[in-house]
Amino acid sequence: MTDLFLYGSLRHVPLLEIVMGRAADRLDISPDRLPDHIALSVVEGPFPCIVPAPGQSAEGLLLRGLGQNDLDRLNFYEGSFAYDLQEITLESGAKALGYFGRPDQWTTRDPWSLAQWQADWGALSCFAAREVMDYFGVYTADRVAQMFPMIRSRAAAQVNALRSKHGAGTLDGKVRIDRIDRAYTNYFALNEYHLAHERFDGTMTDVLERAVFVATDAALVLPYDPVRDRVMLVEQLRMGPVARGDRAQWQLEPIAGRVDPGESPEDAAHREAQEEAGLTLRKLEKIAEVYASPGDSTEFFYIYLGLADLPDDSTGVNGLEAENEDIRSHLIGFDALMTMVDQLEAANAPLVIAAYWLARHRERLRLEAPAATPDVT
Repeated sequence: MTDLFLYGSLRHVPLLEIVMGRAADRLDISPDRLPDHIALSVVEGPFPCIVPAPGQSAEGLLLRGLGQNDLDRLNFYEGSFAYDLQEITLESGAKALGYFGRPDQWTTRDPWSLAQWQADWGALSCFAAREVMDYFGVYTADRVAQMFPMIRSRAAAQVNALRSKHGAGTLDGKVRIDRIDRAYTNYFALNEYHLAHERFDGTMTDVLERAVFVATDAALVLPYDPVRDRVMLVEQLRMGPVARGDRAQWQLEPIAGRVDPGESPEDAAHREAQEEAGLTLRKLEKIAEVYASPGDSTEFFYIYLGLADLPDDSTGVNGLEAENEDIRSHLIGFDALMTMVDQLEAANAPLVIAAYWLARHRERLRLEAPAATPDVT
């Protein structure tokens, strides 16, 4: 049996229960401290590392009597963060193991706060941990570490889903999920569900088998210059048309990108405008919050119109080289945009939604344009 000292996010009991695979009342847990050390937040993520600090002590939990399977589960989870186990002596005199970062691995900042972490990241981390621990015994910790950015993005989407604004007037019925099988995972994922759901007459369906594409939330923004009365579209290769065998595999669309964990959709829209078009948006107008394809995908869109200055020289080829992006921007007048939509030449659903929204609100935006002040922050 082994004793282990936890000083970081695993002190959050719901997270610890997910990682250990059993309830806290089945664990031998007691508070303790590690002398001459302090837990610090790090620049690289919402988690702490522990460093020597003479005269101080790091608060934590001591887990006693852990078996090999317990350690294997903990090592698998912590392996995503590249921590190593070291022997330590606690204030109580107990000998234990503790997870320590490798030398110079993290850029440390101020003291880490469990309470602040719980408020900001607790729910997301629990969602992410459920997916991570689903891979225990299936993938190596190194493989999961490679997938972890997308795991966290999928977890962030689950947090956002708890704040959805839609659903008024629909059935608040029972859904019984008997089993979820992960059929595929890499950048995206595919789940197979075995479930039954309540019917409108109150009865339950038989067990159904349904597959769902598990993606992330995305922010999309159509830049619009109300003075020049034109929009910016971006063009890039898209895998949907490639896989479908479409004759047009490069698509015209709004600026778009994944909403990163801890990032608001609005912040993502501003960031993506810079990355994909080198564009600073003055203001965002909310257009829609919608599922891309609710019958078979979790992908959720936050669609905006972005007020911007779009002179003739604002186009070019942009994108993040680290993500192999090759994105060309185009300026199109409002009338030409609506002609494109009317003639079914726009194959991107968010673009069509944004175009019709602009048609409805264009007059107001043009009247308000003289009072607009560019955002220089």
